[in-house]
Amino acid sequence: MSEWTPTTCMRCAVGCGHLQRGYVNNYGLDTVRGDTAHPVNRGLACQRGIDETADPEGEWLTRPLIREDGTLVPTSWERAIGTVVSRFGDALAETPDGVAVLGSGQQTNEAAYALGKLARGGFGTRYYDANTTLCMASAVTAYYQAFGSDAPPPTYDDIPDADTHVVWGANPAVAHPVMYRWIADSASDDDGELIVVDPVESETADDADLHAQVDPGTDLAFARAVLAHVVDSGGVDREFVAEATVGFEATVESLPPVSEAAATAGVAVETVERVADALTRSTLLYWGMGVNQSVQGTATARALIDLCLATGNLRPGSGPFSLTGQANSMGTRVCSSKGTWPGQRGFTDPDHRRIVADAWGVPRSRLPDDPGPGPVGIVDAVADGPPEACWTVATNPVAGMPDGDRVREALEDTFLVVQDAFRTETAELADVVLPAATWGESEGTVMNMERRVSRVRAATGTSPKIKQDLDIVVAIGAAIDPALFPEPTVSPEAVFDELRGLTAGTPADLSGLSYGRLDAELAVRWPAPTPEAEGGYRYVDGDGWEFPTPSGRARFSTGTHDGLAEPTDDEYPLTLTTGRRADAYNTGVRSRGDEADALPTARVHPETTREHLGALDRGKTVLSSRRGSTTVAVNPDDGVPKGMVWLPIHHPAVNALTLPVVDPESDEPNFKQCAVELSAPEDGRSDLTDSSRRTNCTESYS
Repeated sequence: MSEWTPTTCMRCAVGCGHLQRGYVNNYGLDTVRGDTAHPVNRGLACQRGIDETADPEGEWLTRPLIREDGTLVPTSWERAIGTVVSRFGDALAETPDGVAVLGSGQQTNEAAYALGKLARGGFGTRYYDANTTLCMASAVTAYYQAFGSDAPPPTYDDIPDADTHVVWGANPAVAHPVMYRWIADSASDDDGELIVVDPVESETADDADLHAQVDPGTDLAFARAVLAHVVDSGGVDREFVAEATVGFEATVESLPPVSEAAATAGVAVETVERVADALTRSTLLYWGMGVNQSVQGTATARALIDLCLATGNLRPGSGPFSLTGQANSMGTRVCSSKGTWPGQRGFTDPDHRRIVADAWGVPRSRLPDDPGPGPVGIVDAVADGPPEACWTVATNPVAGMPDGDRVREALEDTFLVVQDAFRTETAELADVVLPAATWGESEGTVMNMERRVSRVRAATGTSPKIKQDLDIVVAIGAAIDPALFPEPTVSPEAVFDELRGLTAGTPADLSGLSYGRLDAELAVRWPAPTPEAEGGYRYVDGDGWEFPTPSGRARFSTGTHDGLAEPTDDEYPLTLTTGRRADAYNTGVRSRGDEADALPTARVHPETTREHLGALDRGKTVLSSRRGSTTVAVNPDDGVPKGMVWLPIHHPAVNALTLPVVDPESDEPNFKQCAVELSAPEDGRSDLTDSSRRTNCTESYS
């Protein structure tokens, strides 16, 4: 075996340090464990992070593939890249929007930066985004609106100091086990308390002192009910509000009566009062996809921030703390030019556009005028024009985006390039497949959810038929615009140095970082404007509060509950919601093994199953929405309220059902609530969905 190589776990955004060891005479990782020297986790590690790093269950891509006569067959790298460059060139000759690009929170900062540089500065396309918009865009938009910049104010250091931990629309016991251990330890102290707001019972709710079981899609109503009670009961920190915020009076005027908002959310007034009273102590308020993935996700995230502002919970040991799923979601936002230019430079700001264009050596006119329509809008554009080609990198939109059959149909009808480490539903549709290195095989950096930048390193080599994400992006970019990437290969360290220089003086300043510093310190929080500086709790110091807003103050909001994105009716009388299973990762390509061919399991209240006995056949039923149908196994579970169906978001069949309507402020889809019905399976039924567009995944890769 080889020597131990320090790296960062890429499963989720906690950012745990790992030690990994590869085989001496073979490719692959032999052993992975937590790194006791790492400042984030001090040796802690979750088993799934270890397993999915050392021995993922997905089917590996081992060589470039190209479609011939309807079948994907092996090809050379030269032919694969040449085909991509030729077809992209043809599409771009018509319009800079001729190529759509979908990136990922699974890329390193270096690969994400290079992909954004090529998409925005080389192609000039507005049809570029990443799958991070599917999970974090509403939280990001809320942070910008409230504070003037992205990312949570607190850090992990604040968790032990909090008295109250409110977990809203998230299940960190499953999604972030190492971080959850810190939360649970703090909440279990004599004066500690854990409150969970979630429509269904979860592993986190099982540990809670209070589980507020709101109706799906009503989180904003519940948050406003809590704030209304805080105001009515005298729980407002008037000194903080006066000194550090604007807009409080308008927020108060917009609040509904407590009893009315509680009824909308499906909870008792006593539950509202209990949550409001808990917020009078030092509180960390965490939230996840249950808040963000809503047509009112931004407004709800703003309402949670309002709760922190009104109660003065914006000091060390307290504050709003969004929980990030993908390992490098924040790095993708900071580095990739998808919603802002690197370092959170304003996308439409003329000065920032000039700085970026000059740094890249491209005309300012080539940079698109706006960030684009988000992933759902990009798929619509792929279907209807102007993009004639689509390039997906480390993402699986056929399984991971809402209204999956619509996504499949759009990608089937375009020239599709898929860059991934594993065979996915999206790869099945590709015209060219580019096999990429994965965890333990890649070099670069990532950022965790508390803004720490750390290294990822390769402990094993790869076959010459597999390339690093960065190398693939640069190879395509150098062929399309040699001025943008003058060298056919670029080292990750050189890209990082270019990136950190471009962030100097920005809110997300990385200029004081270097590979040498990260090698020595292992993980450093931004902003880090000098080689000694490191960020801590944001916006407050000994001199008071300061925010990067025009007024220098944090801003309250006035959002109110505006109904459900898709209410139930006589035809579709049940509500579907989706969530994370303990043993699943994103769209499951690393973790589901043979489960992709098995039925997804629906959690349904026993009384709901009794009311629909005619739709059940040997423990199975067909779940249908206005977009598609899926055969599911039924698991009676009284942890799910009556009239609701819960499905795992990771299964490739589930998003045939979900709703593609998006939050108008963030472009994040409404994954968490839609209307469905149950019906009996047809005799002899063996497929997973009713859709005639679903492929049977039988194409040969040999």
